[in-house]
Amino acid sequence: MSETFAATVNATEYPPSQKHKVIFATFDILQPGQAMLLVNDHDPMPLRYQFELERPGIFTWDYIEQGPQTFRIKIERKQQ
Repeated sequence: MSETFAATVNATEYPPSQKHKVIFATFDILQPGQAMLLVNDHDPMPLRYQFELERPGIFTWDYIEQGPQTFRIKIERKQQ
């Protein structure tokens, strides 16, 4: 099964000071029902907690791949 994503962010391509900024900016342009793919080299649990604080109730977080070297997460903007 292949998924279509409105955007992909490979967090490994950004300096640490820019990662969360780019990820949230990408999420914020998604339309309801659209999803982005986040690719990272570690489990981004602190980012998930930040989403829960800053974007409560408007996203879903589903692991597609859980390491050990690559983590791929589908982050979807919920339908309102």
